[in-house]
This record gives sequence, structure tokens and C-alpha cells, in this order.
Amino acid sequence: MRFDPAHTFRALRHRNFRLFFVGQSCSLVGTWLQQVAMGWLTYRLTGSAWLLGAVAFCGSIGILVLGPFAGVIADRVDRRRGLYVTQALLLAQSLALAALTAFGQIEVWHLIGFALWLGIVAAFDVPLRQTIYVHLVDDRADVPNAIALNSLMVNMARIVGPALAGVLLALAGEAVCFALNALSFVAVIAAIARLRWPAAARAAPSGGFWASWIEGARWAFGFAPSRALLALVAVLAWTITPYSSLMPIYAKDLYGGGPHTLGLLLSAAGAGAMLCVTWLAGRSTIRGLGRVIALAAGTAGVALAGFAYLRVFPLALVLMMLVGGGVILAAASTNTILQTIVDDRLRGRIAGFYTMAFMGVAPVGSLAAGALAAAWGTPATFLGNGLLCVAAAFWFWRRLPGLAQLLRPTYKRLGIIADDG
Repeated sequence: MRFDPAHTFRALRHRNFRLFFVGQSCSLVGTWLQQVAMGWLTYRLTGSAWLLGAVAFCGSIGILVLGPFAGVIADRVDRRRGLYVTQALLLAQSLALAALTAFGQIEVWHLIGFALWLGIVAAFDVPLRQTIYVHLVDDRADVPNAIALNSLMVNMARIVGPALAGVLLALAGEAVCFALNALSFVAVIAAIARLRWPAAARAAPSGGFWASWIEGARWAFGFAPSRALLALVAVLAWTITPYSSLMPIYAKDLYGGGPHTLGLLLSAAGAGAMLCVTWLAGRSTIRGLGRVIALAAGTAGVALAGFAYLRVFPLALVLMMLVGGGVILAAASTNTILQTIVDDRLRGRIAGFYTMAFMGVAPVGSLAAGALAAAWGTPATFLGNGLLCVAAAFWFWRRLPGLAQLLRPTYKRLGIIADDG
């Protein structure tokens, strides 16, 4: 497929999406600065693989526990006000973390507490952001592209953030990374303030809270295609995503490097992810994404297993590109399908379940990977996780024909395929 920038980035024609895209890009770079700095600081203070996994676990456990319920709230509240609240809370967390680190008062229990704070707020912030993409573009046909460009934005930050964090950690220390993350939330708040907020973006609550949750859960887990997609994403989150929390071990102990080495490894994964979601954004239809998801997940598993015992750094960077590209392409394609086929009234709830499956399961996987790495070693953990992911990808591939038939009526209703297609 020929690369056409005008087609690949078509959602940026819309003013609201363009504003939000710029603000979120700044914020996500800051988020990666903080994430890398927290991992490095944890390992510098403790030298413990288990505590690396524990901090990563605390950073997202709130999403696992609260994500589905936060999705109900996202479908019921004024989303602009909700985003103001979440961004202000995230700003406060980063400022407090920067201050304690700058004055030399930071301890591991502080890092665990701040990670919990971050995860709880993110549980509400992510579904809120997911629900507004459909309202940030004037042409509904550009919604899949907006979702794909959101994934591209996330992974551009995965390249810039870790690389910048490696430089800043070497030159200035962790406190500067935390302070810059705090500053980045100002960009998001400014973007939200300038949005021409459409009336349709205001949720219209109907029924009770519990009834709303049940309605969303029935769609997410009662419809076989959405159930299979969420299951595969959860396996990816458990097996593949822990690589980022354990990567300081490879950078420091196995490759004998420092923050710069860590930044290169994580940036390589981000580069692979960015290339993959750029390709995804250039697609004109969601047809065929099931095969893409299966192949991407399988590639991520094979690459992680191959990376496990590799000691050649240039080849390690190549495999990290495949790991990062595979897991993000599978996850972003899943989100694109779900957000395209779901009814607007259920959008926040399904975003909540997707967030739980991907970002919520990830900390449990990180905690388990940290414990296994402490007992058996990080390479053995990566090898086992990679092989489990390959098995899940094969399971999903075998189910594709049946899932496609179940999706066919929805695709026809949305005009994705013709009645005789």
C-alpha cells in the first residue's frame, strides 16, 4: 500500500482533533519521562526485580479494579469537566513526586503510593478520552483514523519519551523528569479549554448505575467477537507488556549499560509500534484487521522469546522493535474494531472494559513477571511469556472464520461491507 500522508493523517483536518492531538502528545511524552524515571529510581534504590514489578503493578492496578465502573461514569458525566479533574489530579501527583525526589526525601513506599494514585486516576481518565474521539471529528468516516492516530501519538511518545528520559536521567536526575511531566499536563488542560465542545459529547444518563454496568458487560462478554478480542488483548497485557517494567535489568545487568541503554531499548520498541500504527492509520477500512491482530500478537510473542537470551545489542534492538510493534498493532487494531462497531451510548463502558483488559491486566502481569524473574531469572520469564503469547495468537487465528461471520451483520449495517459483499 502506497503511503499517502493526506490519507494517513486525515483526522487532523478537524480542528478539535488537531488541538487534542497536540496537547495529548506533550502529555504522553511527559508520562514516559515519569515512567522510565520511576523504574530507574526504583531499581537504583532497591536493586530488586520484584519491586520493579510491584511498582508497575501499583501503577495500573486501579485500572484493573475500577476500569469497567469508570466506563459507566464516562457515559454519564460532563466529559469536559471530568477531563479537567483527572488532569489536575495527575498534575498534582507529578509535582509531589518531583518535590520529594528533588529534596532527597523519596523512598520506595512513596513510589508505590504515587503509582497507586496514578493508576486510580488513569482508570477514569482513559475511558473519558476514549469516548470523545468520535466527537472530535466532523466526519464519522474519519473515526477509525482518529483512533489509529491516537495510537500513533502514543507510540511517538514511546520513542521520544524514553530517549529523552535516558538523557535527562544521565544529566539531571529523576526529579527533572517528574517536573517536566507535571508541566506536560498544562498542555492538555489548555487544549481542552480551546475545544469547541459538541453538545453530543455530553453524556445523557439513563437507568441506574448497576443496570448500566450490566448492559455494557453483556455487550463486551456476551458478543463472541468482542469477548475474543478482549481475551487476546488481556493475554498480550499479561505476557508481553511486562518487558518495559523489567527492562532496567537488561539495560544495567545484562548489557552493562545505564539510563541511555534503557532509553534505547524502550525507544526501539516505541519505534516499531509507531511504524505499525502509521500503517494502521493508512488503512481505509477495518476489514481484515482480525488477521492483522493474530499475526501481530504471534510476532510479538516470537520476538520476546528470541530476545530473552540474546546478548547482541544491535539484534536486541531489532527484536524490541518487533515486540513493541506487534503488541501495539494488535491492541490498537482491537480498539479500532471495538470503537467502530459499538453504539455511542455504550462507548464509555466498552472503553472501560478494553482499558481493563489491556492497561489493567498489565500490572498483574508485571507483578507476576517480577516474581518469576526474581525466582528463575528474567530471560526465562521472557521466554515463557513469549511462548504463551504465541499459543494465544494461534487460538485466536483458529477462531477467525466464525468471528467474521458473527461480525458480518454489524459491518453491513455500518456500511463497512456491501449487502452482497
